[in-house]
Amino acid sequence: MQHDENIPTILRPQADAAVSWINETQARSYELTGLVDYEQALHAEAGEGYELGLVLCDGEICAREQVRVDPSGDGYQFGFVDAAEREIPPLLDPPVGVRSGWLEAEMGRHKFVVLLFYRGLW
Repeated sequence: MQHDENIPTILRPQADAAVSWINETQARSYELTGLVDYEQALHAEAGEGYELGLVLCDGEICAREQVRVDPSGDGYQFGFVDAAEREIPPLLDPPVGVRSGWLEAEMGRHKFVVLLFYRGLW
């Protein structure tokens, strides 16, 4: 599993457990690549719930999921957060195969191609 070293150590267990929960509920094989909007989690009191923004990747597809984390006994309970329309869509990459097919076609027409990624958009 690819781990982002910028994820605070104190949030790593909850984030990893959230990814496992998402993978089980959605029959996916996401890997955690980062956290966004996690400041609330760092300041949460013991036993208090909070939200985590997870950046997840599964091959060529990356997504952002906002989950609610509630401590429960020795573990955690998770739920998806119903969010309003986001400035950055939850699906950060195009569907599988679209980018690689487009890139191959462009490379056949040009000597080189420059890809620009801006805040998860390409």
